[in-house]
Amino acid sequence: MARVGKPLVKEYATDEVVVEWEPRLCIHSGNCSRLSPKVFDRDRRPWVKADEASADEIERTVAQCPSGALRTRRLKGVSVKPRQRFEICASAGGPLLVTGGVRIVDAEGNVLHEGEQAALCRCGGSSNKPFCDGTHRTNGFEG
Repeated sequence: MARVGKPLVKEYATDEVVVEWEPRLCIHSGNCSRLSPKVFDRDRRPWVKADEASADEIERTVAQCPSGALRTRRLKGVSVKPRQRFEICASAGGPLLVTGGVRIVDAEGNVLHEGEQAALCRCGGSSNKPFCDGTHRTNGFEG
């Protein structure tokens, strides 16, 4: 199977951990900025300051990202990330949240995404299908 062009992934690193952010997957849930506002601040550039918390704290926060747009990679130490079991959950009024070894392939066999989680559009309004882009918040979706 072919791979669609390499997606944009931004990295923010310390000597212990790398925070990866894939903007096309982000649904802007705000979990990251609510849980670790010193590290994640949408109004600041760069918006991620990985040196504002420990690697363990950052991993715990990133684990709460429902879309998989945020990921961590340890450079030193041991990761605290638990392996997730496979699950598909319809969020209240929002996307399908898929966790645990996700691989999304298009009709031509191109791999669109591989990771531990993804948020898939359920409202039909996303301009980034099959991924959620948060449009459900403004288009009246009540699923």
